[in-house]
Amino acid sequence: MLKFAGYSKYSNKNITFYRFMDKNVKIFSGRHSTELAAKIARSYGASLGNVVFNNFSDGEFQPSFEETVRGQKVFIVQSTPPPFDNLLELLLMIDAAKRASAKEIIAVVPYFGMARQDRKDKPRVPIGAKLSANLISSAGATRLITIDLHADQIQGFFEVPVDHLFASTVFIKYIQSLKLPNLLIASPDVGGSKRANAYAKHFNCDIVICYKKRKVANEVAEMKIIGNVEGKDVVLVDDMIDTGGTLVKAANMMKNLGANSVRAISTHPVLSGKAYDNIQNSLIEELIVSDTLPMIKEIEKIKVLTIADLFADVIQSINKNESISSQFII
Repeated sequence: MLKFAGYSKYSNKNITFYRFMDKNVKIFSGRHSTELAAKIARSYGASLGNVVFNNFSDGEFQPSFEETVRGQKVFIVQSTPPPFDNLLELLLMIDAAKRASAKEIIAVVPYFGMARQDRKDKPRVPIGAKLSANLISSAGATRLITIDLHADQIQGFFEVPVDHLFASTVFIKYIQSLKLPNLLIASPDVGGSKRANAYAKHFNCDIVICYKKRKVANEVAEMKIIGNVEGKDVVLVDDMIDTGGTLVKAANMMKNLGANSVRAISTHPVLSGKAYDNIQNSLIEELIVSDTLPMIKEIEKIKVLTIADLFADVIQSINKNESISSQFII
């Protein structure tokens, strides 16, 4: 990479172009999101900042910025899934940047953990998403950038500006490339119908909804398909996939009801428990995910699309005080 006069020169798909660089911008990464952060920094036209983690024998850890951040805009990339050391790591890095006199501290949280705890769904339970938001704000973050929150209202939990991005920017282009003859968008549950409807409007196609009941978390007790899937090429749209139980059950039902093919797109590949086996053994043609979370292993049915360029473009726009509206397809 060549750097000169505040610009970086690099090539992407045989196209050489220049991106404005600000020497007062630094991008750092927590240990959970190093691979994605490196892609974001590369797309932005910079190198990741140098941060060292000191580990104590009892499991305590301490991040240390090994370069000055005084008076600079600091972007810290870190998803916050369990274990919650990942959240604590982000908080400590924010605190370190604040105490090192950074001008602005922008938390880049591709996957915002605790997002399913966005309300009290029964008595005597916490609102974990609000608590996480309070911690990030209190630590010293001046802005948050995230993508496809489980619930849009989580933006209101923060006392700092939130740039809430949508992975549809990446997924729509991929769906278009498939050229499916009888496209049908589906939501795996009623709660995701708004997201699925946005995709359906963009493609000018119909939508079906899966109605499900749960008795315990991560276990679907009953499911019904609302709508006709016969002869259709179905694309299930969801914000995250955990055990894969819902998507697998929905896909298998749709195939049995006469769907030509069933694919699924999900921004956050949590993929816990037997998720990989569930997907591989299902009737899903393919599962398309982003790289907000690292994959534990690769399997044939899972395709990963990077959202690094999207985040890099937004960082560039924020740095130049420009609108990011152009980043939203739907």
